[in-house]
Amino acid sequence: MAENQAALDRRIAVHRDDNGVVTVTIDRPEKKNALTFDMWRALAEAILAYGGDTATRAIVLRGAGRDFSAGADIGEFSELRGDAATARRYEAANSAAFAAIRNAHVPTIAAISGICFGGGLGIAAACDIRIATEDALFCVPAARLGLAYPVDAMQDIVHSAGIQMARYLAYSTDRLGAVDAKRAGFLLETVGDLAQLEARAAEIAGNIARNAPLSVRASKAAIRAVLSREPADVEQALELGNLTFGSDDYREGREAFRQKRPPRFEGR
Repeated sequence: MAENQAALDRRIAVHRDDNGVVTVTIDRPEKKNALTFDMWRALAEAILAYGGDTATRAIVLRGAGRDFSAGADIGEFSELRGDAATARRYEAANSAAFAAIRNAHVPTIAAISGICFGGGLGIAAACDIRIATEDALFCVPAARLGLAYPVDAMQDIVHSAGIQMARYLAYSTDRLGAVDAKRAGFLLETVGDLAQLEARAAEIAGNIARNAPLSVRASKAAIRAVLSREPADVEQALELGNLTFGSDDYREGREAFRQKRPPRFEGR
């Protein structure tokens, strides 16, 4: 797999560094990184390809320029989302992208600046960790357009921001600032500017990448099982946890501790 990749000409750029940290950039800054239908599909493809690759340790999602994403490109709606049938097809592409992020085997980090609206907020909510600049703005404008927000994306917002905040965002379509988003639990932390955002996202991803991949994957599965309470998710979390006990990484972790040196994990 190419280490530097643009998904055709669809404005989803992907780069993986030597530590296994993948950065996925929504690259349409002249439209505030609004996603076209093709971009939604490209985003899902990129996350599925890299999120399931054993060489990947963490994924950072970001927007090019000042904004994270204004969500779906409304300019396409008359043609591609003009009636119930086309709307369902369009929403399926949205949901596929959200699911790819949500179900990625590795942790996903949203590095948010500027506008994070609609489907952009859905992308962020599907991530495991969210950080933002202090000027970031969040909004769910579906009711202003006469649309319904997808159930799976709404589930992510409820899990990440809480029931009361999800209701407020969906019903009111008001904009939420970064301070209030952090207070609601939607954000892990805020930083001052884009340079600090990039550095902090890289720091978090790098810390994750240095840890045992099987352990991190098991933890992600366990957290998902707690949230979903689905027997299948609980069973998967138990299976992944059990894999760590006989792993080479577990032996390496013990040996590194004994020798007082940093461990060298290989994900097996």
